[in-house]
Parts: sequence; C-alpha cells; structure tokens
Amino acid sequence: MKIGVPTEIKNNEYRVAVTPAGVRELAARGHNVYVQAGAGLGSGMTDQEYTAAGAEILASAAEVFASADMIVKVKEPLSSELDNFRSGQILFTYLHLAAVPELADALLKKGVTGVAYETIQLAGGGLPLLIPMSMVAGRLSVQEGASHLKRTEGGRGVLLGGVPGVERSRVVILGGGTVGINAAKMALGMGAEVCILDLNTRRLEYLDDVFGGHISTLASNQFNVAQAVRKADLVIGGVLVPGSRAPRLITREMIASMKPGAVIVDVAVDQGGCVEGLKATTHDNPTYVQDGVTIYAVANMPGAVARTSTFALTNATLPYVLKLADLGFRGAMANDPSFALGVNLHEGKVCHPAVAESLGLDYSPLDLAA
Repeated sequence: MKIGVPTEIKNNEYRVAVTPAGVRELAARGHNVYVQAGAGLGSGMTDQEYTAAGAEILASAAEVFASADMIVKVKEPLSSELDNFRSGQILFTYLHLAAVPELADALLKKGVTGVAYETIQLAGGGLPLLIPMSMVAGRLSVQEGASHLKRTEGGRGVLLGGVPGVERSRVVILGGGTVGINAAKMALGMGAEVCILDLNTRRLEYLDDVFGGHISTLASNQFNVAQAVRKADLVIGGVLVPGSRAPRLITREMIASMKPGAVIVDVAVDQGGCVEGLKATTHDNPTYVQDGVTIYAVANMPGAVARTSTFALTNATLPYVLKLADLGFRGAMANDPSFALGVNLHEGKVCHPAVAESLGLDYSPLDLAA
C-alpha cells in the first residue's frame, strides 16, 4: 500500500502521525511511505531520519495526498486540506466529527473512508487509540490549570498545594476515565485537594480504592456538579461519550457562581466541550474570561508536548496502520471487529451510530461485502 504522512497544519500542532521507526516497519513489509518535508521536525525527527528508514520525502502536502492510498494524520483535516482528498482514499486520524459537522459533510461528498482513532473500541469498552492522548491531556490539564491560577495570568493567585499553614487549592475533575485519573495523579502530586465526579458508581469505588482514600468522589448529577464547581479553584472537564458530542455539564449559571480567578480546563473540547457556550481556543491564545473565570479550551492540548505525545500516540496506532496496509481496508476490518468500530465514513455514508446521531444523519452499517 502507498501511505502518505502530511505535515500537521492545525495551530501549533507539532505532532507527526508516523515516526521513522514506523516507516521502517512499513517499508520492511513492502509498503511505500511518502512523508512531507519537515513533517517530523516539530517532534524532533528530521527528513534524513525518515529517508534512512525508507520513506520518500515529498515537498508538498498535495504531492503526498496525490501519491497515497491512505493518509495517516494526527488531527482532523482543515478546510485548506480538503481539496487534496479523492474518492476511495482512506483517512486514518482523530476525526471528532460530532463537533465539526461541516468536515463530515465535506468528507462524505468526497467519498473518503474516514477511520477515526477515537472510536476504535475493544470488546471490554477500552479505547486503545484515545487512551495515550487522554493520558497526556489529563496530566497537562493540571499543569496548564496551575499556571493560569497564577495572579500574573489573571488567576486567583493560589498554589495548588498551598504551603504549611495555608489551605490547599481544590481541584474538581468531571469524569473518572483516563483523563480524570491522570489529572488526579498530577493534582495529588502537586498537593491539591481533589474531587472526582462520575456517573458510574462502580468507577467511583475503583477510584476510591486505587487512590487509597486520598481523593473524594461524588456521583455526577446536576446538584453535585453545581456544588463542586462553585467551591473549586480548578475544574477539569474530562467527560467522554465515544463518537458523540460531550454532554454539557457546566452551565453558564455555574460559571457565574465560581470564585473570581478560578480556572476551567475543558479537555472535552474536541468533542464540543462540557462547558455551555464553550469557545474553542488555540495555543496562541489559549484562554478567555467569562464572569471572572478563566476558561482554557485548546483543542489539541497534547501538541504542546509534541515529542512525548508523538511517541505515545504512534506506539498505539502503528499496529493498526500495519494491519490496514497489510490486509487492505476490507481485510483489516473483517479481521478485527474493534477496528471496524473506527470506521465513521465509507462510500458516502455514516457508518458509526453515535456519529450519525450527533450529526443528525442516517446511519448505515458498514458493509464489507465485495
């Protein structure tokens, strides 16, 4: 198969979808890999390293798209990239279509087969290609939140862990999944008082057990969320419904009730966010202020720590890239039902039920018949 790796162009996105090690694996199996010049530089990987691993370096994204049967990316395509696609081409990346219906419409019209990292789901419910970036985002959310709590950044002027004789800051985490547990680890490590809210009481039992009682847990409902958010110095939004838009848990009224200078970091921004009226931000301008509360809503948070993120992501994605390349689209999907759940778009149809529902479009089950 011919595989293309273009340079990411989202604001301050420095990750790359395939490393030189991945190129070597693909080339060893007889596949051709086309990498756009400079694609790996943001993660510290040179064109020379890609060439040595067996890739062909092409000068432009247009050349990469034109040469490839499958495009492997990190983030969803931007409008300037859409003209490069052609019917039948495979796109393997984070898509988050529920939050960008116009992208779904464009890819459907192009006849692109869109396979989304975030909806590949194992039989037990695990999301193997979302977990590594959720780990990064969860840990980074606390770093960013702590930074924006500084008075010099417009925050409350508080230290997460306090000091002896001074109370610790309160961190409230909405969602006890991968983002939540990693945010809790960081917040506890910095000495904060931590509370996690989740709908699943068994998950709360698990979290209470693994953290040895060092965090508090609450069942997630409107009353508890409102009370917790009102008392918080830092709120982390880490909720997820695979393929669907994130539920709006934090209302405008809740924000208005918060302490002046408090901070919200909405990690769920890729799926529309869990804050009512959320405005997505960028690394260039990461926050805005609403009712005296700083809201951080960068849609590609892990791009800020690109080298760590690239290796974490490609460790997880490479086996799937290899399977697609070795078996082809139909063979790979027929071989692995969990992989087939990653197919959001195929032959002009929406093939994931949650994505279809979120977009208000008809759902068409994936048909792998020749």
